[in-house]
Amino acid sequence: MASEVQVCNRALQRLGETSIVSLTDDSKRARACNLAYADLRDRELRAHPWNFAILRANLAADATPPLHGPANRFLLPADALRLLPPDKFRNFNDLDWQIEGRYITTNDSDPLPVRYIARITDPNTMDVLFRESLSCTIAFELCEEITQSNSKKEGIRQDRRAIIAEARLLNSIE
Repeated sequence: MASEVQVCNRALQRLGETSIVSLTDDSKRARACNLAYADLRDRELRAHPWNFAILRANLAADATPPLHGPANRFLLPADALRLLPPDKFRNFNDLDWQIEGRYITTNDSDPLPVRYIARITDPNTMDVLFRESLSCTIAFELCEEITQSNSKKEGIRQDRRAIIAEARLLNSIE
């Protein structure tokens, strides 16, 4: 079973550091991983339309319409990190949607069908290559703080690029 700690330990392994037992351990490594994990996970999820993180929803119009402009507004799902076109073969150019805060404003009526990248928090539902790319990102971001080594950071940068490219390629093929 994959866990946040395992993803972080993979990052620490890349840095040549010892493992942690928990993100709340009283160590510099655990504190750094704990601080970075959620933000970096969300950044990596948002950066690419990972198949495992794409969800669909039908949104109901909000009771309060926008002050001016479009007729309706729709609250984005709480776990939405990035909105995707409702049809993967179309783009947003033919829609009148505008994202304002956590709302979509539009003249469309409800229900509004949306596709979006969701905040996936359970590592067991993440693709294994995404977990690898996330561990590389964590290692890259924590490298200087933990190892004080710029040369190691440059090596991790190259590994990260290769792993993310492989992960994105296989994700797009699927």
